[in-house]
Amino acid sequence: MLAVAVVGHKKSGKTTTTENLVRELTNRGYKIAAIKHVHEPNFTIDTPKKDTYRYAQAGAKTVLTISDKEIATIEKTQTDNLPIETFLCKCKGNDIVFIEGLKEQVAKKLKILKISVNKNQDEAINAQQTYRPILAFSGPYNTQKLNPKIPYLDTLTNLEKLADLVEQNLKK
Repeated sequence: MLAVAVVGHKKSGKTTTTENLVRELTNRGYKIAAIKHVHEPNFTIDTPKKDTYRYAQAGAKTVLTISDKEIATIEKTQTDNLPIETFLCKCKGNDIVFIEGLKEQVAKKLKILKISVNKNQDEAINAQQTYRPILAFSGPYNTQKLNPKIPYLDTLTNLEKLADLVEQNLKK
């Protein structure tokens, strides 16, 4: 399984980049997983007063909700100190997993490729200092003059080429 982190500052286009790559690579026949880290302190996917919420309040550490078209697993656990590998293991059976968020955990992990989405030069320079390895740059700021060794492939104009690059790394 290939892990690719889509990194960048707020409102840089990370979600759009991830969404476009997921769609393109799914259309090519790959099984894709996506991990999204939510930064809201009291966020829960569970809905208060619903049955699943009540089970968790009663003490259940894992709650599965099953419908005709999906299965949702809610695990009640502290995630602050869990390694990225814990989340990646939950994506087994997929060809590619895209990670949005968890910046500190993915920053120097050499086995996790990064696509850095940038709005300006300062963000791109910071990304080069923070993340290894950077597979490509994307987003509104064209980094071609900044670092010609790392391709600039914006998903709005070069989606197929960026997907090709991800695909090539999957086949390695």
